[in-house]
Amino acid sequence: MAKKINGCVRIGDTEMYYVAFGKGRKKLVVIPGLSDGLTTVKGKAFLLAGPYKKFLKDYTVYMFSRKNKMPEGYGIRQMASDQVAAMKELGIEKTCVLGVSQGGMISQYIAIDFPDVVEKLILTVTAPNANDVVRNAVSSWIEMAEKGDHVSLMVDTAEKMYSEKYLEKNRKIFPIMAKLTKPKSYERFLRNADAILKFDARPELSKITCPTLIVAGDHDNTVGNEAPHELHDAIKNSSLFIYEGLGHAAFEEGKDFYNKVYDFCEGTFSTIKPRS
Repeated sequence: MAKKINGCVRIGDTEMYYVAFGKGRKKLVVIPGLSDGLTTVKGKAFLLAGPYKKFLKDYTVYMFSRKNKMPEGYGIRQMASDQVAAMKELGIEKTCVLGVSQGGMISQYIAIDFPDVVEKLILTVTAPNANDVVRNAVSSWIEMAEKGDHVSLMVDTAEKMYSEKYLEKNRKIFPIMAKLTKPKSYERFLRNADAILKFDARPELSKITCPTLIVAGDHDNTVGNEAPHELHDAIKNSSLFIYEGLGHAAFEEGKDFYNKVYDFCEGTFSTIKPRS
């Protein structure tokens, strides 16, 4: 039976929480998005392992939160550096990296600044910079967080993430869930969000040379529909897959998403969605 670990690693004057599951020698590092600013992975190994069942025999999967203490002005590039430091503390010298949304931004800098660490890169529903769509979405969330309006924050996030089909079925539960998940403080969320607004990796994307898979939906109201194509055009050794009818939650709603990630890591992924 695959082990499920809830742990933390020391980074400077603070800690970084992580979970790990699986028993394989191969490694996959997962870096989540802005939601990590509201709730970390601490203690959630059993819950988070579910989608990775196919990996558990051959891989050990690590999912990391940002470090607990984030200084004012803490940027995406610094997050990438701290992420690699945490990986090395755990003996992760070479790995596939899956970055989702803001995690994809961090992953871009990992591949740029620490190319020897990244075997393969999966950039999911992310962007190469804080474009107008990103800026509008994140700025509105910052305003809601600063007001402490958690219901509006959660509802607006969901509306910008999910497909209309999903929203029709689940829209009524978002305000209820929001009331149960309000954090004691928004400082962590605001530090993460502010870092997104300052992000721009476009001048250095050509430095990413590892095999890269870019996954997105064609109705992404959080990072925009052009973002994955910009990444694909700038990263020479990249493949692109677009889920039709899905948005920023393509990694949740795309039923074969984790199969695609597994196939890519294994070198058997062959379905490339061309730009229309």
